[in-house]
Amino acid sequence: MNDIRPIRNALVSVYHKDGLDDLLQMLHQNGTRLLSTGGTHAHIESIGLPCQRVEDLTTYPSILGGRVKTLHPKVFGGILGRRELLEDQAEMTKYAIPPIDLVIVDLYPFEETVNNGASEADIIEKIDIGGISLIRAAAKNFHNVVIIPSRDDYATLTDILRLRGAKTSLEERRALALRAFSVSSRYDTAIRTWFESK
Repeated sequence: MNDIRPIRNALVSVYHKDGLDDLLQMLHQNGTRLLSTGGTHAHIESIGLPCQRVEDLTTYPSILGGRVKTLHPKVFGGILGRRELLEDQAEMTKYAIPPIDLVIVDLYPFEETVNNGASEADIIEKIDIGGISLIRAAAKNFHNVVIIPSRDDYATLTDILRLRGAKTSLEERRALALRAFSVSSRYDTAIRTWFESK
């Protein structure tokens, strides 16, 4: 089986927007379609790139003060669908779930918020739910999906795009999945440590 996979559709959901523009421009130039939410969507459009709203895909708005944006079967089905399984592909077709080949995430700054002496309410709101779920889902399905779990990893994808265009190898996807689980592990550890300190 050919382990080189094209990046046709990318979901971008980031807290920090710095360092993102050149990467997105490269993806667009390589024919990758962009999908995003809220402030990230507005930022992508502000730099002149076309971008579909997640709300238009799911037909649900961002709700509960932004706590629920990406948590929907049309998003997670697109990430977790196994391209090699006919059953998965049939269900994705039945429910009009487009495959998502790349997920770019930059989590809410939980540790930074704690270190800045924020209130308990503000700290709790910086516990990322959708972002961490996107990271885990994409990393789990690394055979098919590329995960960029933080802005520290933008350069890794930029290097791949320069080398090969919008295509990744299984080895690259596996390495990024390992990195993703390291990011999620550190994030959860920081949250646990804060709760233990209360």
